[in-house]
Amino acid sequence: MNSTDSPQRDSPQRTPELVPPSDANIARAADMLRAGELVAFPTETVYGLGADATDDRAVARIFEAKGRPRFNPLIVHVPDQASAEAIVRFDERAERLAETLWPGPLTLVLPRRPDSPLSLLVSAGLDSVAVRFPAHPVARALLKAAGRPVAAPSANRSGAVSPTTPLHVAESLGARVGLILAAGRCAVGVESTVLDLTGEAPVLLRPGGVIAEDLEALLGMPVLRARQEESGDPAAPKSPGQLASHYAPGRPVRLGANGAAPDEALLAFGPDTFIRGGATRLNLSPQGDLHEAAANLFAMLRALDRPEHAAIAVMPIPEQGLGVAINDRLRRAAAPRGQAPFPPETPTQD
Repeated sequence: MNSTDSPQRDSPQRTPELVPPSDANIARAADMLRAGELVAFPTETVYGLGADATDDRAVARIFEAKGRPRFNPLIVHVPDQASAEAIVRFDERAERLAETLWPGPLTLVLPRRPDSPLSLLVSAGLDSVAVRFPAHPVARALLKAAGRPVAAPSANRSGAVSPTTPLHVAESLGARVGLILAAGRCAVGVESTVLDLTGEAPVLLRPGGVIAEDLEALLGMPVLRARQEESGDPAAPKSPGQLASHYAPGRPVRLGANGAAPDEALLAFGPDTFIRGGATRLNLSPQGDLHEAAANLFAMLRALDRPEHAAIAVMPIPEQGLGVAINDRLRRAAAPRGQAPFPPETPTQD
């Protein structure tokens, strides 16, 4: 395993470097990963905070940078299916899904191979690993150049809104990340769908960029929908994104709103001509397009998450297609927090 002398620390002289994803910069980022450093890079879903998944110290730096609970597993990103098969065991169901939906926004939770080189921190001590083959060309080029699996949760402080642009990463993590491969805005805008295939029945652990109906059509069987309280130990989720309060802005979030108070921000969906109130108003999709809404979700939550707003009022989103993933994120954003949220106006504060 790789090692480095000391973990990354914030420093007044050290700020994240945003660079275009040229061949030279991708090679440099790959060198940094192999040296145990953290690199932020784009996927089709959100920006990821990458570390060498075989390096205990590098993986620990992800938790340190994000302030992430140790019990929340990380998704391991690979450049191709063969690389995934070297670290986890595929069955016929996984083969079928990977053949059709990889590369893409689908994460499969599969049994870990006994000889897997992955750090145990990646899967929080579980016998399973969440693995994904992303579609974004920059992510694929970086993974190929790195030559090893890369653990990469969303590149933001834990519990904060996930990043869909390079600036979001810089604002949230600051000097906690050394290099950001800046390739514009992410196309999908919500995280990958996470499907658990470690048991007899497939279980949807997190809705995301691939809808459950498509999974069921490919598998030819129902996909169970897991709730946190039904998926085992609630303090030890099997997948990222299963904590009840997650993706949370600093302002309170009020769901199912038909209007907003004068001191609230309004996050609208569909035609909002007759909606009243709101100090600031943004619309996920005036046309009611769920794909557009998903792509705008995290960026607009961030834009409305300002100290002058008492809360963020959110209009109803249809519970269908990508609306399932959008509503999942919004419910987590609105869930009660056990502690004060990380202040959005000071993203690099310890």
